[in-house]
Amino acid sequence: MLTNAPKGTKDILPSQIYKWHYVEDMFKKICEKYGFKELRTPVFEHTELFARGVGDTTDIVEKQMYTFDDYAGRSLTLKPEGTSPVVRSFVEHKLYADVQPSKYFYIIPCFRYEKPQSGRLREFHQLGIEIFGTDNTMADAEVIGAASDFLESLGIEGLELRINSIGCPKCRENYRNALREFLKEKYESLCDTCKGRYDRNPMRILDCKSSVCQDLIKGAPVMLDYLCEECQAAFSDVKKNLDSMSISYIVDAGIVRGLDYYTKTAFEFVSNKIGAQGTVCGGGRYDHLIEQIGGPPIPGVGFGLGIERLLLVLESSGIEIPKPDGVDVFVAVMGEKAKFFGLKLMRDLRKSGFKAEMDIMGRNIKGQFKYADRLNAKYTLVIGDNELNEGVVSIKTMATSEQKQVALDKIIEEITK
Repeated sequence: MLTNAPKGTKDILPSQIYKWHYVEDMFKKICEKYGFKELRTPVFEHTELFARGVGDTTDIVEKQMYTFDDYAGRSLTLKPEGTSPVVRSFVEHKLYADVQPSKYFYIIPCFRYEKPQSGRLREFHQLGIEIFGTDNTMADAEVIGAASDFLESLGIEGLELRINSIGCPKCRENYRNALREFLKEKYESLCDTCKGRYDRNPMRILDCKSSVCQDLIKGAPVMLDYLCEECQAAFSDVKKNLDSMSISYIVDAGIVRGLDYYTKTAFEFVSNKIGAQGTVCGGGRYDHLIEQIGGPPIPGVGFGLGIERLLLVLESSGIEIPKPDGVDVFVAVMGEKAKFFGLKLMRDLRKSGFKAEMDIMGRNIKGQFKYADRLNAKYTLVIGDNELNEGVVSIKTMATSEQKQVALDKIIEEITK
């Protein structure tokens, strides 16, 4: 047990981490272009934050949160998603007093207790962006556009953008009543979890993973038929904005998202490359979340995207992430005097901006050359006590095996050239 990672978690090894760095760097570049600033929040928060924000009828709060009491008896939870902590920080630090809108991005670990499967882990990593301070649907389009540009920058093709409106509290209540009426005669066949949702929040039944409940909701009324005039107008504007940006979409009335804080716009980017769990990126508008958490009535919109799932899509699509370059210079030495000179030279090379390595295992010169090959070194400097006495060093170009001698005081100048 001590030598196995906990179930649902994975180590990210040095042989794979370059893929993560690539994805994160591409995301940061898109965020910079769009004017989003990074915000980092603690890995755990007060449990009440997620109960109030995410919703106590969601699978996340009911079944999946890693919650514990600290030594003072306070209930804390490892964050299962990224938006609520960003909102909490926004309210705590009174960032709403700044010129609006506020635009943030984050790269975080999240934790949910669920059955591990392809692209779904108990510890997973999420990229996300949020815009606070405006109910203008241009912000919805901006968030969707950023997600689209990011996924496109990675070379992913064949993704579908699906959008929906899940209304506001006013029109949603009429829809909930219609949904309850539809499910009334099917109530006894619902799973125990959905029976508890029937009165509190029947829309959560639409998101149930039970195949029985999924069969029972076939033919259920859809939210789009119950939108008030304001929500209809907002959804129409979102579509017009996307059309003007040449972003293709499909209206999917089945999208409800798994978090209770969403209002109006809801969207998903879906791939057919990763099986049944095809959602790569999901988000939408949440105009009342900041107020629910204790802040002023300020609207928001954003998205979250799982890195593990994204890497699966890249792999399934045959997209090769470029591997980082190898070592610039390997310093091979023979003799005690050469070793000390090599240590100083390696340090000088690194200070000059080069990636430099040297054997620290006591290999012979043949072994050092093999090691330089494994490190994919561009150049190998060969230094022996005799070379030091003569004031020269041999530089070998590893790709061509070309070798020449250079004066000791010209090494960095020659490598730079």
